[in-house]
Amino acid sequence: MKFDKILNNNKLWAVRYENETDNVLRQLFSQWSDPEWLMNFFCDNMSDLEAYFKITDVNQAIYDTIDDSNELQCLILDLSPDSNLDKLFRPLENSRTQEMLLGREKARLAKNRTHASWLRLYAIKLEQGCYIITGGAIKLTKTMQEREHTLRELNNMERVRNLLLEEGAIDADGFADYMSEINGDYLYETENS
Repeated sequence: MKFDKILNNNKLWAVRYENETDNVLRQLFSQWSDPEWLMNFFCDNMSDLEAYFKITDVNQAIYDTIDDSNELQCLILDLSPDSNLDKLFRPLENSRTQEMLLGREKARLAKNRTHASWLRLYAIKLEQGCYIITGGAIKLTKTMQEREHTLRELNNMERVRNLLLEEGAIDADGFADYMSEINGDYLYETENS
């Protein structure tokens, strides 16, 4: 597992899993803007789309996804000095009211024109304003445990969290130390390169 720096201020990272050519953030935004991939996904998950969102038009679902993906990408890659990722990420567990060590977080758009956004980015929070994106999904059900693709994202979050705990990378400084120890085993890339 490798970590790619997404923002030059060291506040946003993305996991690059074993045998993957790119990090999860780039993969997600590529999938979420690919009409063919989205067509296959929504056809495979049509019953969830209809049951939870009351949408029966796959083309509308594709259009909404691409639109939401573009907006989410702009928000997550906001390079302004006063950008605040804490406004975007929230605790994964809706009932969680306290900060936790290496908290599991989610990011989604606040609202859409006709329905809530089903796009999710999942991350581990190192500290205020500092996140490692572990994956993302199109979430069409109430809980992540209901479908294989969202359950896989829960498992990925736990894998990354456990690695960070094992390595003592429990905050931004600890993560920086960990990255220094594995110097050369990750890429200092930004989404703009």
